[in-house]
Amino acid sequence: MKAVLQRVSSASVRVDGEIISQIESGIMILLGIEDADTSDDILWLSKKIVNLRIFNDANGIMNLSLMDTDGDAIVVSQFTLHASTKKGNRPSYVRAAKPDIAIPLYKAFIKQMQTDLGKKIGTGVFGADMKVSLVNDGPVTILFDTKNKDL
Repeated sequence: MKAVLQRVSSASVRVDGEIISQIESGIMILLGIEDADTSDDILWLSKKIVNLRIFNDANGIMNLSLMDTDGDAIVVSQFTLHASTKKGNRPSYVRAAKPDIAIPLYKAFIKQMQTDLGKKIGTGVFGADMKVSLVNDGPVTILFDTKNKDL
């Protein structure tokens, strides 16, 4: 599983011109799923994101987590995170899981995030043409790869 996390002061997702998810302070997560991903990846990534200390404390130091700040989150599926650009100029997405594998894992990740965070989170619509808007706060952008936890 790959994820791009962005700390935001606001974010929204539109499908067919309609806002389906909208938050103020919190995080936007773009999530890429591959065939090799498992429930272990979901558990590790969700706990890591919910407890990651990327929000400022009273002294302006990034010392608080999403849990500490009662922040909100949106998770959007993003198969292009698994793009391979090694050969040629057209990215290959062969590592990205097909919908029959990706959708259940995407839903399981959302459920796990809601459990870990203790509240409902916003989502995109899997496979839809989405318009994602956000104001990256900081900017703070962090990459995760459950197959390479050293990132």
